[in-house]
Amino acid sequence: MDDAELLGRINQLAREEHRLFEQRSHIRVAADRERLREIELMLDQCWDLLRQRRARRAAGLDPDEARARDLQTVEGYSG
Repeated sequence: MDDAELLGRINQLAREEHRLFEQRSHIRVAADRERLREIELMLDQCWDLLRQRRARRAAGLDPDEARARDLQTVEGYSG
């Protein structure tokens, strides 16, 4: 996945997150809460991969060698 694809995925997830917040602003069903949690983790994972790619590029390394870290590793990263 290249930088443009990653940014597209990040935007897609952010739109879904925003839509869920707007739809259920007062009452959140369990499925919505779970989906919001999944989105949060996937966003952390995407941002982490994008940062890795940018760091590798800045260091003169191949950004395509960056790999997504597992969700447990990126859980709680702040953007």
